[in-house]
Amino acid sequence: MLQDGRVPHALMFTGPEGSGNLPTAMAFIQYLFCENKQPEDACGNCPSCLKTGKLIHPDLHLVFPIPISKSVRTSNDLLPEFRNMFLETPYLTIQDWFGSLDAENKQPLIPADEANDILKKLSYTSYEGGYKIMVIWQPEKMNASSANKLLKILEEPPEQTLFLLVCNHPDQLLSTIISRVQQITFQRIEIEDIVKGLVNEFDCQVPHAKQVALLSDGSYRDAQLLLQHLDGGTAYLQKFRTFMLIALKFDAIKAVSWIDDNARTGREQQKQFLQYGLEIFRDCLMFNFGSVDLVRHSGEEKEFITKFSRFVHQRNYERLLEEFNSAFYHVERNANPKILFMDLLMKTNELINMIP
Repeated sequence: MLQDGRVPHALMFTGPEGSGNLPTAMAFIQYLFCENKQPEDACGNCPSCLKTGKLIHPDLHLVFPIPISKSVRTSNDLLPEFRNMFLETPYLTIQDWFGSLDAENKQPLIPADEANDILKKLSYTSYEGGYKIMVIWQPEKMNASSANKLLKILEEPPEQTLFLLVCNHPDQLLSTIISRVQQITFQRIEIEDIVKGLVNEFDCQVPHAKQVALLSDGSYRDAQLLLQHLDGGTAYLQKFRTFMLIALKFDAIKAVSWIDDNARTGREQQKQFLQYGLEIFRDCLMFNFGSVDLVRHSGEEKEFITKFSRFVHQRNYERLLEEFNSAFYHVERNANPKILFMDLLMKTNELINMIP
């Protein structure tokens, strides 16, 4: 787009969490500002590249969801924290961001005050005589008031102004916003690419990286978390095995203990546990149908699957998927984890005791 001189005034990079749309947006901006552009990338060494790489370029403006409080009214109030978080974790998720602020239980929001601030910033001339760029991360978190205030400037921005929206859920945006931007869609990352990234970043063994990549569902961020914090699938296996042993005979005392421990782990790890369970169910069904070559897990996990697979069959498989997917959906939306996982344990008890 840039080489052909046809950069639109409003772009939106859409894709699931961990798909790389945020780091790609920043790389595109660095190329846009670069004073010594190379055929396929920014030089990385000029003053503009160095400033953009640290998110401190004076013509780069950042907007992101915030936990509203007396001291936090707009993104400006948390800008240093956001810069540090992105530089540490380019494949940033909203859970990472709010978790770093100890604000996981607050609602992420881009309020009307933010829209007023955007209009004010873009009314000024650029500091360095080039583009002014407004990045809005997670624009789906704008309330109706803030979204409506931006409609006019999105349609007719000042000269050499670029809006770059980085969105995970375009279905949650106003249709009037979507109609004013050019979308570029990001897909989930291929397993082979995740493996290469993990090996390069963490210097881990290829089999371990592949195991984690299979569980990540195309999200590089999930793959990082699996590899870094929970020793890949092994820790999830222990947690899942315990969950199923409790569910099988429904030991109420152990259930309460497991639920209390799980509630302390945070939403992101709860989501990964549920995703892991879905993968185990899938491999159990493959094993039962004799498709051993299609079983993704290996080692201790594969040994567990050979024993546990008799509890997963055609009569309960779809219901198990439905319950774990439903729990995943509600974890993302701040459901009470103790109530949610107690309900899941009771429903799992009924399903895995179902006669094939």
